[in-house]
Amino acid sequence: MLSYRCAHSEERKKLLKEFGLNIYRPTRPGQAWVRTTALGSYREVGRACHYLTTNESRVMIDVGVNIASDTDPMPYFNAPEALPLEKLDAVILTHAHLDHAGMLPVLFKYGYNGPVYCTPPTRDLMLLLQTDYLKVSSAEGKRPPYEMEHIRECMKHVVDVDWNETTDVAPDVKLTFHNAGHILGSSSVHLHIGEGKHNIVYTGDMKFEKSWLFDAASVRFPRVETLVIESTYGAAGDFQPSREEATQELQDVIRRTLARNGKMMCPVFAVGRSQEVMIAIDELFRNGDVEPCNVYLDGMILEATAIHASHPKYLTADLRRSLMQDDETNPFTSRWFKQVQGRDMRESIVLDPSPCIILATSGMMNGGPIMEYFRNWAEAERNSLCFVGYQAEGTLGRRLQKGFGEVPLKIDGQTHMVKVGCEMITIDGFSGHSDRKQLIDYFAQMSPKPKNVICHHGDYHKCNELGHSLREKFHVRTWAPKNLETIRLY
Repeated sequence: MLSYRCAHSEERKKLLKEFGLNIYRPTRPGQAWVRTTALGSYREVGRACHYLTTNESRVMIDVGVNIASDTDPMPYFNAPEALPLEKLDAVILTHAHLDHAGMLPVLFKYGYNGPVYCTPPTRDLMLLLQTDYLKVSSAEGKRPPYEMEHIRECMKHVVDVDWNETTDVAPDVKLTFHNAGHILGSSSVHLHIGEGKHNIVYTGDMKFEKSWLFDAASVRFPRVETLVIESTYGAAGDFQPSREEATQELQDVIRRTLARNGKMMCPVFAVGRSQEVMIAIDELFRNGDVEPCNVYLDGMILEATAIHASHPKYLTADLRRSLMQDDETNPFTSRWFKQVQGRDMRESIVLDPSPCIILATSGMMNGGPIMEYFRNWAEAERNSLCFVGYQAEGTLGRRLQKGFGEVPLKIDGQTHMVKVGCEMITIDGFSGHSDRKQLIDYFAQMSPKPKNVICHHGDYHKCNELGHSLREKFHVRTWAPKNLETIRLY
């Protein structure tokens, strides 16, 4: 990616000049106002997309895929205020997950030619995930909504912005990224509008707890009048165990599975959850409590892990020291981790009777190499299937969590019923999302306190419950809008 950007450096220079001229164009006369429009992820999880309009500017925050739907995967790009795309001043990304950045290339396919602001890790990870999205779509016989040329075009337009750096993105909008604690480079987006007339924070996906990889989400901002907050686990009863408890639970599952000579399948997102699970496994094996076995990494996990190692300043201080000392202390390079190199190696692992651990994508079991292992190992009681991430409604992962004893799988174009006899475990504590208590604690510790709260990225029940709790506890105005609704903030 770096070599590609260098090869197109002259074109990038011209683009950056155009971006600057657009930011410092003559301003329009008239009364100032600010609105935010819901184009995706409102009363649902997935296809995150917010549209900020002022009397002067148009800014889009996140451009995600609805992973759980093949028929309706895109945000509402056809909303009148979003068209034409050429009129957009800027696109800002909170993080690289497909449900927040997976549809970005579609904008370039249909006429957008402006800047994309994100952190350097988000830039690298979204290239990896978008490329894999095309690969998986092709393997499953689906027609993706964009091509590789559109991903490359995105890369030319990316403007890297580190945490706590402030930059202009439109004539009346200044951007500052703050740590969101969710995945590598994930950020809450602080927008300073109209020389301080209004300040908005879009949290994106956020974790208000220190993890193996990241510090807890930042709560201090210069000014905030409106907060747009995720509500994935915002309902009463949505409480998760701590990272320590989750690690212990995972290690217990490994002990049980290996004791009965079984195989543990762990569907993981290549970014974030897989690296945390790797560290937990590494700790267990290094302590000598359990005889180490092969831990196979299948999918883009190794590539994503390499990106983590290349951006150490976005990690916790302890992990940063471990990575920068030597291979003996680096948890990602331990001898038990082995990359799966292609179909032949995958087939030999499937046929090998030895106990082992598989970390494989996709995290919601809606495709990817995890399906091959599940198809072959799901029936045996000695094996286990361990979920460590969110399973969206409509995915195979969610059906298995609900206790389905038999599930349909498409194999070579035909549907086969697969019986499920293996041990099934869900470990919520590895989630990159804040639970209800963490969401409320996050708001309680925010400085300064916003007056307005908009809840999104959760089903209707969760958005409403979180909004009601924040309103009752902190006496703020709250909304849980539907997609396509607009709220005037100033």
